[in-house]
Parts: sequence; C-alpha cells; structure tokens
Amino acid sequence: MPKSADGENADALTAELSRASLFDVGGKVVVISGGGSGIGAMMAAGFVRNGARVHIFSRKDTAAFAAELTAAGPGACTAHVADAQEPASLAAVASAVSAAEGGRVHVLINNAGTNFNAPLAEYPASSFSKVVDVNLTAVFRVIQLFEPLLRAAATPASPARVINISSMNGIHPPPMTTYAYSTSKAAVNMLSRHLATTLAPDVTVNAVAPGPFRSRMMRGTLAAAGEETVASGTLMRRIGAPADICGAALFLASEAGAWVTGVTLPIEGGSLLASSL
Repeated sequence: MPKSADGENADALTAELSRASLFDVGGKVVVISGGGSGIGAMMAAGFVRNGARVHIFSRKDTAAFAAELTAAGPGACTAHVADAQEPASLAAVASAVSAAEGGRVHVLINNAGTNFNAPLAEYPASSFSKVVDVNLTAVFRVIQLFEPLLRAAATPASPARVINISSMNGIHPPPMTTYAYSTSKAAVNMLSRHLATTLAPDVTVNAVAPGPFRSRMMRGTLAAAGEETVASGTLMRRIGAPADICGAALFLASEAGAWVTGVTLPIEGGSLLASSL
C-alpha cells in the first residue's frame, strides 16, 4: 500500500476521492413526497439530472412534470398520487415503488408539508392538528412504510438515506403566527435524531432546514412582503436557488454524506444569524 513521505496517510492516497465518485447518485432509487412543486420539484430535477430513478408523490397529479424530467434525463421520474393524511394511499405508493424497483429504495425524502396562520385566540384546533398530521405524523408513517425497502438497499459501505425536510422555523420561531408549523418542524428535527439511533447503521437519517425559497408555501409571503425584503433577511441577501437545496440533498444522499446521521442542516443563507442581529 503506498504511503506518503512520512509513512502516513495511506488511506487518503488510495481512496477514491474524485468529485464524480463522492457525489454520484446514478442508478439510485429516490422517493420524494411533495416532489411535484417547490423545493421537492427542485430536488427531483436535481436527482434526475444526476442519473437517479426518482419517484414523486403528492395529492395532485404531477405526471406531466415527471414526464418532462424523464425526457430531459439522464435519469427518470415516475409520479404517484397520494394524500399524506390517508395511510392507505401512502401504503399504495410504497407498494407501487417496491414493485417497480425490486423492493429497494436508496433515498427517501420527506418533503410534503402544509401551513396555517392565525392569531392565537382564533387558531382552530382542527387546523393545528392537520398541520401536525401532515408535517410530522405523515413523515413517521412514510418512514415506517419504506423502512424494509431502505434496509434492503443498504450495504455496509453505503447505507440507505432518509432526508426529512424541516424548516429554519423549527430552529428559531418566526414572527408569523404559524404555531403548528414551527412546532411540527421542531419535532421533525427531533424525530430525525431519534430515528437515526434506531435505523443505524443500515440507514442514515438527517433533517434539512430550508430558509426562504421560491415555493408554493412561500408564495404568499414573497408577494406580500416583496422578494427584496425577504432576501434582506438573509446574510447572503438573496432567496434560495434550486442548486442550494439540490446540493444539500445530493451531499446527504451520496457517498460524500455516508457518515453523516442525526443532524439538522440549515440551508437558509444565514437567515438564523441575521435574525439575531
């Protein structure tokens, strides 16, 4: 085995450390909830662009979007319809993906979510429950359903991956009265840490906490406050771009992120720091 001049660092000299190897997701099976819009769509495009076989699902039919991604290639995308609040429809998606991919999924991304904003005294309990059910309980349901497929895809050198999309609002409370949203996202961060201890070493579990991106959920905020105002609330003075969220997802899904588990990764342009200035 070759060694450096001081007789050390043999591993570094022989390891495959090229960018193409470290961040390769070609041929991986990737499942993304809420993958037809917002940052879910951004991630779906990023994985297809890098040769993955992607399955997206949401309440709306996103087959046309999936077909566009497949046509662009070199990977492929398949769309499914499922409601995060209906366990039977989630189970149907897991069954369909299993049948299509030989019972194996390398990467599961829980991205589907919802929000509700109302003053404290007027906040309905039903709306609070719905937000928590979609943002948190459904994440747990989906991981339960896909656990056998993830373990089947795992190898000692390359564990399967779960990436839960949280929010910077789950780390620092926002000024908006979105009580259930921030609470549910904080819970997703803890659920990710807890499941990391349960699923290791076969599966890594991490959370990504995005800041402002051009998404369906942010559309109203961007329209009301103005994109420039929202961007000024970040240290980087801009809104998140597709490459920002895709880079984080590709890192956690590839060999580059194989030794990372139980963390919450903020992708928010310094918004958390800016809020403290």
